[in-house]
Amino acid sequence: MPFVYILASKKDGVLYVGVTNDLLERTYQHKHNNNEGFTKKYFVKKLVYFEETPDIKEAIQREKQLKKWNRKWKIGLIEKSNQNWNDLYENIK
Repeated sequence: MPFVYILASKKDGVLYVGVTNDLLERTYQHKHNNNEGFTKKYFVKKLVYFEETPDIKEAIQREKQLKKWNRKWKIGLIEKSNQNWNDLYENIK
């Protein structure tokens, strides 16, 4: 199933919005710096939010929508389901 997810460097830190078909593997890649880019450069490794979508087209559309949101809205979305900004990676393993 496709997922849209948000990673953070720390509470109220740098945020990254992404999309994937394999949330567990993709999060693992971010945590272990397997890919060059934004998340490696800014130490963005903590899975703080994710949502499952029925298909990849909807996931991509939702990702684009979230990327356009301002920071306050993204923080509100995260804190609605993860008030303490816990790393959700352990919950999906």
